[in-house]
Amino acid sequence: MAQPTEQIVRANERISFAVKIAGDGQPVVFLHGAGGLNWDPFLDSLSERFRVYAPHMPGTGGSSEIQQVRDLWDLVLSYYDLFDALGLDRPDIVGHSLGGMIGAELAASDQSRVRRLVLIAPAGLWLDDAPIPDIFAMTPSELVRAVVADPEGPLAQALLQPPATVEAQMEAYIARVQVMQAAAKLLWPIPDKGLKLRIHRIKAPTLLLWGKQDRLIPPVYADAFASRIPGARVEMFEQAGHMLPLEQTARAIDAIATFLGQPAPTPLP
Repeated sequence: MAQPTEQIVRANERISFAVKIAGDGQPVVFLHGAGGLNWDPFLDSLSERFRVYAPHMPGTGGSSEIQQVRDLWDLVLSYYDLFDALGLDRPDIVGHSLGGMIGAELAASDQSRVRRLVLIAPAGLWLDDAPIPDIFAMTPSELVRAVVADPEGPLAQALLQPPATVEAQMEAYIARVQVMQAAAKLLWPIPDKGLKLRIHRIKAPTLLLWGKQDRLIPPVYADAFASRIPGARVEMFEQAGHMLPLEQTARAIDAIATFLGQPAPTPLP
């Protein structure tokens, strides 16, 4: 797995982002979910097709503390400032879960700042007949069972495996507390912060990817998003839950790359 470089990028006078960067070519901004940013096989594969910019959300990693962000609108403006600081005029965005919610807000608030949008099981809407579980009240094992298609499979076991040393365990615990505090600012008590009032403004071509076994944000939300985003297309994945990027990495990368205009080259005969 290739190791990305990490830069601290000052977006404005209050907010700096720690941004992982890897790959060459067409720029893609990846916005991570509530579990934080980990450079995993999905991002590694994405960077083989694109130049990937993956910022740690404020409150996580080496980015500014979440207390520096006043509200959702302040966060959206800070991401626009980050794009400017990186020289990204109108990038493609790939957002997963909470990152998908942020990506949708970016595309809806200023239609000129996002070229194309890929949302992987995004948060941001609420259906009374399909409530999203409260991730802040779940134990780690309950959360893992909710986000993977196979709760007994190797991915579930890997997600529950504690770090090898006490020091690493403490670091992981602190990082988890930080990322959950940051996520709570946008997702607690429910992930409805008004996106439904703005989502119709999204003009960027949009692809929605969803795992059919997603028990955290169930597949019915795919239709809820698609019906509100003009021209949005949905692709459903078997044998995938909320952790679709890690459960169906190759298929997800192919779908994203094709949508963004960079399909895999045709093998030579």
